[in-house]
Formats: sequence, structure tokens, C-alpha cells
Amino acid sequence: MIPVKILAVRYLQNAALSSALGTEKKCLAMVTTDCDDATYIALDEATKAADAEVVYARSFYAGAANATQPYAGEVIGILGADTPGAARSAMEAALSALKNLGFAESGGVNYLAHTVSSAGSFLSREAGIPLGSALAYLIAPPLEAVVGLDEALKASDVELAALFEPPSETNFGGGLLTGTQSACNAACAAFAEAVKAVAQRPREG
Repeated sequence: MIPVKILAVRYLQNAALSSALGTEKKCLAMVTTDCDDATYIALDEATKAADAEVVYARSFYAGAANATQPYAGEVIGILGADTPGAARSAMEAALSALKNLGFAESGGVNYLAHTVSSAGSFLSREAGIPLGSALAYLIAPPLEAVVGLDEALKASDVELAALFEPPSETNFGGGLLTGTQSACNAACAAFAEAVKAVAQRPREG
């Protein structure tokens, strides 16, 4: 697993920008890292660990290797809460989750195939599924993502809940598949094998 680098963390109390971010929460916790998708999963974990919500989360263009500044990285995530303690607890949960998240690598190709056993408020909203549903979070470079998603959908009883059409801001692609946890695990395995096959034989149909 390629570890995620946490680049910057800050907390705001009585934030003046809350309404501009579309939230009434006045206590904000912010993070930047070098891996957007792992961070989105971690932010979702934060919503399950504390009374907080994801009020803003965006990837930056071209990816971490082309970051504009040392602490910008690939993504910014902002959590909102009613109290400073809840905002800090939520961010601590996200930072803890990031220790166990990251992309895999095969033949120089980086990819993510991760089962979220119970989606929190952030990913359930992004996928348009009920809170607590299982998700297969699948990301790879553009061609590999399309091949992998197709294999994942064929391999298990899952449905496509969200498609990240390639290229994304970070020049990847992928999607969120939903089903039972076991079905999502099978989808992740099929996706990973498909990505590895392309990495090993990129010009074989």
C-alpha cells in the first residue's frame, strides 16, 4: 500500500465562511493530503465517529505530483460541527483512518479497490444510497478504470451507484458500486485483478 501523506491540518472556531460553504456549522476542521480518494473515505469515517458532516471536499487538478504548493497536495476536505470538540474528534478519526488507507500498485499502475462496509453521511450522499450501505470504492487510471469497473459489475451482484468518468481532476476514473458487503468485496477483487492484467499486458485485447 502506498501511504497517504497528511500535509496540513487546521481548525476554525466561529468560522465566518460557514454560510459560504453551505453549512450552518461554525466549527470547521480542514485537511490536505496527497491522495484524494483515500481522504474521501477517511472523511466519511469521520462522520460516523463524531457529530460532524463533510461540508466541502474537492480534488485538485492534475494530482499530487503537480501540486502548486508544498502543503496543497491533491485534495482539501473540510468537516463541520457545532462544537470545537466535535470538529476535532471528527478530524482525529479521519487522520486515524488514513493510516490504513492508500493506493495499491501493480506494474507501475496505481489503483484503489476498497470496501466501505457501512457508508457514512458523506459517501451515502455521494452515491445516492441509504446510510449504512456497503460500497466498493474503485479507482484507477482511465483505461484500467473502465476495464476494471466492467469486470467488477460482471463478477458480483452489485450496482453502479456513481461513475467517476475519466479523466477526473487527477486524471483517474472509477466509481462506487453498492451491494452486500461480500458482493462489494468480490467486486473489489475483480477490479484489482482486471487492473493488474492491463498493467501486465497493456496492448493485449
